[in-house]
Amino acid sequence: MAKPGANLKINSDRLWDSIMEMAKIGPGVAGGNNRQTLTDADAEGRKLFQKWCEDAGLTMGVDTMGNMFMRREGTDPDALPVYVGSHLDTQPTGGKYDGVLGVLSGL
Repeated sequence: MAKPGANLKINSDRLWDSIMEMAKIGPGVAGGNNRQTLTDADAEGRKLFQKWCEDAGLTMGVDTMGNMFMRREGTDPDALPVYVGSHLDTQPTGGKYDGVLGVLSGL
């Protein structure tokens, strides 16, 4: 059995590029972002995230409130699931990393 975390690798260039790509949607003050809930910018950010998930081979669902759920099947059917949650929308003066860093950490 591999040591915990032995297979954990983060592609830092891809992570940074993804954050910067999302930051182009809803530019805000002082280099931050403004992707408020239910705006066109929020919808555009959700669409981009959906594309990233589909490209990664994840299955997707959306509940009646608009929450997006992505799933990647594991290799051990007896293992418990791992849940990661965050948000893609921002406050009017949110920073570039507001929410998206947590979402991408799960992806």
